[in-house]
Amino acid sequence: MTPLDAAQLDAADPLAGFRERFVLDGGPAAYLDGNSLGRAPRATLDRLERLYREEWAAGLIGSWEHWVDLPTRVGDELGAAVLGAAPGQTVVADSTSVLLFKALHAAAALRPDRDGLVVLGGDFPTDRYLATEVARARGLRLQEVVPRPTEPVTAEQVRAAVGPGTAVVLLSHVDYRSAALADLRAVTAAVHDAGAVVVWDLSHSAGVVPLALDADDVDLAVGCTYKYLCGGPGAPAYLYAAARHHDRLVNPVPGWFGADDVFAMAHEHVPAAGVRRMLSGTPVVPGVVAVQEGVRLVAEAGVAAVRAKSVLLTRRVLERAETDLVPVGWQVATPREDARRGSHVVLSGPGAREVVDRLARRGVLADFRHPDLLRVGLSPLSTSFAEVDAAMDAVAEEARRP
Repeated sequence: MTPLDAAQLDAADPLAGFRERFVLDGGPAAYLDGNSLGRAPRATLDRLERLYREEWAAGLIGSWEHWVDLPTRVGDELGAAVLGAAPGQTVVADSTSVLLFKALHAAAALRPDRDGLVVLGGDFPTDRYLATEVARARGLRLQEVVPRPTEPVTAEQVRAAVGPGTAVVLLSHVDYRSAALADLRAVTAAVHDAGAVVVWDLSHSAGVVPLALDADDVDLAVGCTYKYLCGGPGAPAYLYAAARHHDRLVNPVPGWFGADDVFAMAHEHVPAAGVRRMLSGTPVVPGVVAVQEGVRLVAEAGVAAVRAKSVLLTRRVLERAETDLVPVGWQVATPREDARRGSHVVLSGPGAREVVDRLARRGVLADFRHPDLLRVGLSPLSTSFAEVDAAMDAVAEEARRP
């Protein structure tokens, strides 16, 4: 694990050039939180300046001629580059929470004769909060499927949890704590075998794990764009809905942008054809164009290449953890098999919160999760192997402090 090893890896990295396309000056010494917020692409800052100066300041209301279809246009770009989705099935809008609320209601409406909603035990809090509220509002029975610690949920576990009364199953593709990566195709098939609808949260996989939502027969999916898609803090989320469901999708938050004729100002809401019916209010234009720039970076690199580097980066963190941290009482809380983890590594150890705080004072930004988890989030387009080595040196030093 010498600096020369990292230098050799960086020299051989086909994505190394992408690092310079992010703003690095003035940032931390090492950034291990790319699974929470990606670095800022230089192209995004340039694009936003043009948006404000030329399209807003100079173009004013006339710019709405090309802004009005941004949610679907950028959705199609995201679908093609990241989701494995044909055009007309993805929109960029709202937040992940709002879109998840919409997706759950719409999914339940597709199975009106069923009353079960299955969620992942220990999933991200918002997912569980929203599932609980949708179940309450629609009179559904809420049931949990609980995977084994540090392991992804399996098709077998899902089969055991679903039945003829199950309407919807909500699952995260990558566990936000352990980085355990589920077999999306197999689990989706298990849900469909029970006649239920699946909603996937792709927040920790889109942009860093190859996806094929159309080919894998996914019903609905949502996710954020400020992690591996580098859309910026609070950037709009995305919703995918398979075309086969469009004519029966019900948006529980109907608004003018999801209407058949946006500018008709009709007395009654008539939903648009296709996935655009899942839109509600006016899109946040700067947010959507920022997402577009991030998606274009990922499209240029190719998700397969991003995934290949992600595997190498996470593997390196795991190797360093085994060498430097396990001997002093730390544990690895992430699957060691490459195919079973996303792009972050979770380490569990004594005083994890204090270690993360001390790292921050050294300019090494990592992430703490209760009760004793240190997350190392690796965004392949902006993270170098030398940066990872320097960061893990610091982690090892702080973990060994009394």
